[in-house]
Amino acid sequence: MLDSRSRARIRRGGPALAVGALLDGIPEQLVLGIGLAAGDGVGAALIVAIIVSNLPESIGSASDLLKSGMHKTRVVLMWAAVALVCTLATVAGFALADAVGSEFAAAANGFAAGALLVMLVDSMIPEAQEKAKESTGLATVIGFAVAAGLALAA
Repeated sequence: MLDSRSRARIRRGGPALAVGALLDGIPEQLVLGIGLAAGDGVGAALIVAIIVSNLPESIGSASDLLKSGMHKTRVVLMWAAVALVCTLATVAGFALADAVGSEFAAAANGFAAGALLVMLVDSMIPEAQEKAKESTGLATVIGFAVAAGLALAA
């Protein structure tokens, strides 16, 4: 059983990951929509990369929120809202593709990368270090290697 201090810490971490997912996801999905409108298509590597990058955030956040006592329905609704907003960002990117240039897409990608780094440093890495101890570094390197391999395969 968790004490009230642990519950409060966990409850803060879960929403932080959800906000991080939005800050990373909205520009990422805007760029995806712009790419689709430009006829770039969607490769399997991109879909895998999006799923692989978003699953740990959502699973970690949901797990923490459930442990802190948040009702399952509320957790599911929160992540459904994140998914809906990111989907709408894809649609918006598709609609805005003719109005924005490649500089916008580059800026959006940069913002998404920065948001992801902040979330990694502030939430995910400290939690992983606390839970997984020594294997955190190895798992991180493997994750980057897989991402690099997917990028080269695209």
